[in-house]
Amino acid sequence: MANIKQIAEKAGVSVTTVSRVLNNHPYVSSEKKEAVLTAVEQLHYTRNINAIHLAKGKTHLIGVVIPYTNHPYFGAIMEGISKRANAFGYHLVIFQTHYEKDKELQALEMLKMKQLDALIICSRINEVKTLNEYNRYGPIILCEDSAQDTFPSISIDQYTAFSTALTYLIERGHRKIGYSLGRKKGRNSHLRSKAYQDIIREFKLETNPDWIFEGCYNMKDGVDIFNKWLHFADKPDALIITNDQAAAGCMLAGKNAGIDFPEQLAVIGFDNDEIAKQMGITTVSLPLESMGKTAVDLFIDGNEPQQIKLDFQLIQRSSC
Repeated sequence: MANIKQIAEKAGVSVTTVSRVLNNHPYVSSEKKEAVLTAVEQLHYTRNINAIHLAKGKTHLIGVVIPYTNHPYFGAIMEGISKRANAFGYHLVIFQTHYEKDKELQALEMLKMKQLDALIICSRINEVKTLNEYNRYGPIILCEDSAQDTFPSISIDQYTAFSTALTYLIERGHRKIGYSLGRKKGRNSHLRSKAYQDIIREFKLETNPDWIFEGCYNMKDGVDIFNKWLHFADKPDALIITNDQAAAGCMLAGKNAGIDFPEQLAVIGFDNDEIAKQMGITTVSLPLESMGKTAVDLFIDGNEPQQIKLDFQLIQRSSC
């Protein structure tokens, strides 16, 4: 591959002049510029983008660690990240991990090797102490409540959000309430479970381990929840479901079976997806797109690590 020195020799100019032309520098005569561009074309010269990034100390790439690309929760966060990153001239490198530690570590290693300018982690599997080993290599921003103050984070108060939904059901007369979770060991699931236990204890409500459903992510999982509910001898009269897609699956299966919502079963979802609006699902609206945008802002601003909490809103519709 041709180099700048060879281009300079062929064009009959200095290496400095070639560099100025390649970098669109002003104050180069039209004759010399034309000679350089002709030499570039004849020698089939291609710039080494990695070398350019190394010299400038920037790649204009932001890595995004995300467990699932087809999950509505993470899809909404990604939408916000993408819009804000594009506005600042950054491109994204997506790492879909399926909660596998090695895939998450690949992203961290790319940050270490200066192949990324920053890393946004939407949901992690590695412990915070592992992230600490990479902290000096570049900004790491967390889109979750990680109970730490080393890294910037942007999150929603999942404990209070779940408590709000549960209290709403109790105020409407429900006393047998079940709920579903995604990843049982995740921080969000932990906070929602704790809220459930605390509120149930406070109001002395009936509980049953069968009323707690794990691994609920999508519409099919919501259908599975309904089918389990249908065959319970002791049924909960209300469910708080992980997200609106799963809540919709539960309700669609229920309507096919002739169930009256909310008379026989009340349902609350999370996120405020479009499907919740169309199906009249009461939901806890989470500002997920704003979360993604704010994560990019935390990198761009480059201030001391901030722990930002975003507001949520319970939206009442016909499902309960």
